[in-house]
Amino acid sequence: MNPDMSRAETQQQKFDQQRIRRAFDRAAESYQQYAVLQTEVCNRLLEKLEVVKLSPKLILDAGAGTGAAIPALFARYKKAQVVTLDLSENMLQKANKHGTILRSPHAVCGDLERLPFADDSFDLVFSSLSMQWCNDLNAALLEAKRVLKPGGLYVFTTFGPDTLKELRHSWSKVDDENHVNRFIDMHDIGDALLQDGFAEPVMEAEVLTVTYDSVDQLMRDLKAIGANVTATSATEDIAVTGDNVKRIEKAPARKGLGGKSMLHTVRQGYEKFRRDNVLPASYEIIYGHAWKPIAKESKNLPDKSQFVKFEPR
Repeated sequence: MNPDMSRAETQQQKFDQQRIRRAFDRAAESYQQYAVLQTEVCNRLLEKLEVVKLSPKLILDAGAGTGAAIPALFARYKKAQVVTLDLSENMLQKANKHGTILRSPHAVCGDLERLPFADDSFDLVFSSLSMQWCNDLNAALLEAKRVLKPGGLYVFTTFGPDTLKELRHSWSKVDDENHVNRFIDMHDIGDALLQDGFAEPVMEAEVLTVTYDSVDQLMRDLKAIGANVTATSATEDIAVTGDNVKRIEKAPARKGLGGKSMLHTVRQGYEKFRRDNVLPASYEIIYGHAWKPIAKESKNLPDKSQFVKFEPR
């Protein structure tokens, strides 16, 4: 499996949104305990808002999870109302616990690719580590732009192609199936923002490393936060040809988490990365923000004629 995938190839991944919903519903109780990296990334994205001059009245936390961003958003924007959106109702129930009698988030269960909000609703759309679960990047970006007010800000994080590269390499010793999801390159996301009509996009990336005693601990953590859903199901594959998506039946799924012999091969493959008696798990974190343009005033007259600026020679 080649980790250096183009955007078109990566976009061929198709997630079953119901499987994602169920995985995060199950993980809601344990999520905060194991989501150390996700919490750190969320905090770093919040810090980037410190240099942005913005006084939002209505904020959308898109893919809010258990609501890690809510206390900071409430503290920074004291007059703003925060709406939390997530696929998982159980996650939203956890997010709501960040509220008080005087001020609490308004929870909505929904999909980033089909936001259940009116046009021009929000001053700020904040989204940390949710975009990677979308099947259609452009659909998610266009929806974010649609619900933003003119002059509104879209700020987000997502994973880049080098995320979990060690685990991907180790699974490649077993077979060519998609055991580790692929992620879109930062430059492709920046291009998509421009293509979809955002203004002044800014992109940056960094690599964060989490260390483990064993690969089993890494996979346990991924399962505990609901992030063990791969882009193809155990019983079917997805072939993308032109505009058509065809489902192709595969052999019955193996019992257990990949089978004992497969896991033994993965463990052996991962050991080559051991340094100072720990195993690294790399996460390429992409940060981005862009603005919804403010429409220029039309210079058309009532009869649709226009003023023309005349400058004598």
